[in-house]
Amino acid sequence: MLIAIARPAVEPQGPDAVAVPGSPAIPRLSPRALHARLLDNAAARRRRGLERRLARRTEDAAYWISAAPMAVRKASELRRDTTFVELP
Repeated sequence: MLIAIARPAVEPQGPDAVAVPGSPAIPRLSPRALHARLLDNAAARRRRGLERRLARRTEDAAYWISAAPMAVRKASELRRDTTFVELP
């Protein structure tokens, strides 16, 4: 019996640090950079929620707007649990 090996419909682009041995490691972010990324994520969620609300997609809007406080909460916990180096 012959089995045809089909290629997947979606091919991965670029190295995946989890799936490909020897690929470059994912750089660890400093606490300040992670804090900024979390706040940016919260702002993006709010913007997405407002876009959905304007498009009259209330269920999607409610989801995105309710997801924003989680990123803010994580950012505030990070700020509370780590010491930020004073900026010059």
